[in-house]
Amino acid sequence: MRHKHIPALTPRAKELRRDMTPEERRLWYCFLRNYPVRFLRQKIIDGYIVDFYCAAAKLAVELDGSQHHSQDGLEYDSVRDRLLQSWGIETIRYPNHKIREDFEEACAEIAQLVKSRINSRDVNH
Repeated sequence: MRHKHIPALTPRAKELRRDMTPEERRLWYCFLRNYPVRFLRQKIIDGYIVDFYCAAAKLAVELDGSQHHSQDGLEYDSVRDRLLQSWGIETIRYPNHKIREDFEEACAEIAQLVKSRINSRDVNH
C-alpha cells in the first residue's frame, strides 16, 4: 500500500529543502546524503512533510526546533507521528541542540535504527 502524495505541498517541500536549518544542513551534508541506504529530504507523506525519510527502513528523522516544544507543536507532532506509524513508519526525533552538541551519537543512533529496521523487515518478508 502506498501513502498519498499531496502535489500542493511540493512547493513548500522545495522551499524547505532550499532553506534548511543549520542542523538539517549538517545532518544532510555530513551524514545522510552519502549514507549507503537512501534518504530523502523533506518527503511528503499523507499531507505532512518529514525532514528526512528512509523508505528502505520506513524511518522518518525529524529535527525539532523550539516550535515543536509548544503545546500546539507537541499535539501536531503527536497526530503526525500516529499517522506515520499507521503506515509502519517510525519517527525518531532530535532536538536541534542534539545535532549541534552530540552529532556523532545522533548519527550512530540513526545508523543502528536503519540497520535494525531493515534487518527486521528482511526477516518478516
